[in-house]
Amino acid sequence: MLTVVRKSLGSLSLQLPFNLLPRYKSTDDAKTALIILAPGAEEMEFTISADVLRRGKINVTVAGLYDCEAVKCSRSVVIVPDTSLELALTQGSYDVVVLPGGLAGNKALINSSAVGELLRCQESKGGLIAAICAAPTALAKHGIGKGKSITSHPDLKLQLKDHYCYIDDETVVQDGNLITSRGPGTSFDFALKITEQLSGVEVAKEVAKAMLWTYKS
Repeated sequence: MLTVVRKSLGSLSLQLPFNLLPRYKSTDDAKTALIILAPGAEEMEFTISADVLRRGKINVTVAGLYDCEAVKCSRSVVIVPDTSLELALTQGSYDVVVLPGGLAGNKALINSSAVGELLRCQESKGGLIAAICAAPTALAKHGIGKGKSITSHPDLKLQLKDHYCYIDDETVVQDGNLITSRGPGTSFDFALKITEQLSGVEVAKEVAKAMLWTYKS
């Protein structure tokens, strides 16, 4: 379901009620993902990640950083999260915490003490943490994975290279429980890497094939 709202001056706002999208039926052994959606997030990185993970039979919860009201993303796409971050954290732990990029969205992630606490808890128990584009700088701000190999949008390299082993020539970098990627154009590879880690290589291959995407193991 996609609602298009025409604004003044002829511009368009796309309102996507993400909580109405079909999900795989939850099972006791299903893997779980929490994607944090902040105002100004990069919508391609969010939407592709959520979509691919759900195709990979992962139960995805989309949590609005502040509440469960509609979130306006970086290109004026408006997305309705499933719940708020506060409520999502009362529903148990997650196998992966995913941070989309977007400069404004990332600034909100950096300034959130709740995000910092969640990430540190996730890291302490060895759970997966995945960040793309600008979001690895939120990892640095909250002290996550210092010294590990990562990548990000090239514009953020200078903010990260003193804290991490920075990789320039890979679209997705995994070091232990940390997965990072570069930007909107690498979102499919990013999401498939998460799928591979949670659902297995064969599921990731099947998802990629169905999307007509070249799988990179």
